[in-house]
Amino acid sequence: MTYTQYSSTIRAVAATLCGSLLVACGGGSSSDNNASMSGSMNATAASIYAGRGTITETPPKAPTTTPAITAPANTAAITNVRLENTSAIAQSNVPVTFGQVFAPGHLDRSATLVGRLDGGEMVQLQIDVKATHTDGSVRHAIVSGVVPGIGASQTRTMDLIPSATTAAAISPNVSQLLSSGFTTSVNATIAGVRYTASADELLKSGKVVTWLAGPNVTEWQVSAPLVTANGVQHPHLTARFAVRWYEGARKARVDVVIENAWAYEATPQNFTYDAQVIVAGKAVYTQPALTHYHHARWRKLFWWGGSEPTVNIKHDVAYLIGTRALPNYDRSTEIPETTLASLQKTWNAANQAPMGVGMSVKYMPQTGGREDIGLLPSWAATYLLSMDKRAKEATLGTADLAGSWSMHYRDKDTGQPISLIDYPYMTILGRQGDTKNKATGKFEAFPACPASTICKTPYTHDVSHQPAFAYLPYVVTGDHYYLEELQFWGMYNVFSSNPGYRGNIQGLLKPEQVRGQAWALRTLAEVSYITPDNDRLKPHFERVLDSNLDWFNANYTDSAEANKLGVLTNGYAVVYLGKLGVGPWQDDFFTSAVGHASELGFTKATKLLKWKVQFPIARMVGEGACYISGAMYSMKVRDSETGPFYTTIAQAFQASVEPELQKLQCGSDAMGKSLKLTAGEMTGYSSAVTGYPSNMQPALAYGADVGGAEGVKAWATFMSRSVKPNYGKGPQFNVVPR
Repeated sequence: MTYTQYSSTIRAVAATLCGSLLVACGGGSSSDNNASMSGSMNATAASIYAGRGTITETPPKAPTTTPAITAPANTAAITNVRLENTSAIAQSNVPVTFGQVFAPGHLDRSATLVGRLDGGEMVQLQIDVKATHTDGSVRHAIVSGVVPGIGASQTRTMDLIPSATTAAAISPNVSQLLSSGFTTSVNATIAGVRYTASADELLKSGKVVTWLAGPNVTEWQVSAPLVTANGVQHPHLTARFAVRWYEGARKARVDVVIENAWAYEATPQNFTYDAQVIVAGKAVYTQPALTHYHHARWRKLFWWGGSEPTVNIKHDVAYLIGTRALPNYDRSTEIPETTLASLQKTWNAANQAPMGVGMSVKYMPQTGGREDIGLLPSWAATYLLSMDKRAKEATLGTADLAGSWSMHYRDKDTGQPISLIDYPYMTILGRQGDTKNKATGKFEAFPACPASTICKTPYTHDVSHQPAFAYLPYVVTGDHYYLEELQFWGMYNVFSSNPGYRGNIQGLLKPEQVRGQAWALRTLAEVSYITPDNDRLKPHFERVLDSNLDWFNANYTDSAEANKLGVLTNGYAVVYLGKLGVGPWQDDFFTSAVGHASELGFTKATKLLKWKVQFPIARMVGEGACYISGAMYSMKVRDSETGPFYTTIAQAFQASVEPELQKLQCGSDAMGKSLKLTAGEMTGYSSAVTGYPSNMQPALAYGADVGGAEGVKAWATFMSRSVKPNYGKGPQFNVVPR
């Protein structure tokens, strides 16, 4: 039987069983006592769920899909995914959904995709386009289908092939899901008072946002405050549900998020409650005495109508990296089983419960070499290069738990993460007077906690040591939760500082530590790049990114007053060696972030990058420099606090390297002996995956791409060093030139 025949048979059977939506199609009973609301709750549900915090939007236009599979046999695939059945049981009628980035020009906005399995079967695919390139082609889309079958422990390859067919899509509606018996609810019992929210009642209310829409899958998002049986809303706790309904498979994935995140609700605080999630009348999750921190959220995923498909979707790594949506990690890096097993052990030992932080460091400002620092954290880079299920679990799991940090501020008026463009004077720091919006006359400071003890959390977050939690997870899954995590962190980074120092609405990063400017710029570029085109926050992020790139270019690239070394000197840059020096490794972080932004297509970042790579290149091959010390911890860049910056790298090396060492031939046995290193070994822990030479590597890789002949020479010199790290143990800095 062909897949077209198979699909037609399934639909015919479904139509016979369900009739004209007059007969329920399986699932639990909506009248089950554990899943239903009380009579008084039902009586007031419509009015309660129409209240504040519920997002109301016009559903997006139906995506371009093709019910008929018409791809020509000789059509070349754009890319592929591998579908790994991780169980020892064969699966049939398997629903799959994943995010996919495309290079500019590879998929026309009006085109569609079909899937061609390694056995020759063709799979109808649904494309929900989220973001497009400047040429109008697809940048990021969510791809969904139902795969006929995957054998026990089998991995199947599915090519993604473009098709010009533009038949109209037919999407299921909410009533089809509800008539199938779908029910999901959450309870939070606080001091004996039970608060509840019901996904099915919210869906009935009509206050629905459609995230995915088509013949294969439809995802509806609903939200509301938790309420008592008498209809009393909790002022802070809100439930958010994303219900992903696969009509052909008769299954639904239920995404449950509980938030304590309103930005301007009075008396923010922690709450302790007994949590319970009920799906199809059964308690699928319970957590007694859960302390929910202020401005934090937690997430759990469940399946209704059957068990979760045990399929690990493996993307084509070469294509993902080739789109430039991700840094050019060295694909020749071998990730050994020992690394994957160790990662799994660390993840399993981490706190994965709501309000845990998984693989992250609890005290984010902690210094030293860390696995979570870089353009990607170690675990995420390991996942990217290996596509291993264990690494994916740690990466997505830690991204889920990124909600535990107390920096999630949601705007009740928009229902979205709060925006600097809407509130130019909001801040975490500064005095009340600093937050007065001169245009409105209102103070935009967030309400203070009534007492520090009721807002205490075991975690400390900051900008300068912030991991890239959610970008890669959103790219490969298309889950809205990860998109919002990326938006929450991206906006926090630009509103947390004092309004006056950051230029208010400009959100300038210049007051931060150099590493803070690096990681904030990384996140700002990523969220600007990947946020859907129709999201009102996209132009907000683009505007702030533009303001920052304009500032850096005006003060460095285009400024005659800028230093000649190519090093950042603003903010907390020149704080080493008695305020006479900088930390080159921090500067390298910034250069790598600019390089990443450039590859994402931001031309102003490319302009800045060409100025910025001077510094890492000169430290390798500049006249008067010795690459052995090129990744030193601190480097002197001026003779006094008020004096001018050095004009050559030779001056910086002469002032920073011991005189006796300068007399020795660079890279010689004598130099190695003097440093107690092998000949040709760089200082700064050259063998460590998080050492200073490793920190330098991405900056040099971007330098090789845009720095001309000197950039290529600098990379060759760097790669000639005698001691290199084993990046198989942690590849987060193993970025190489394009």
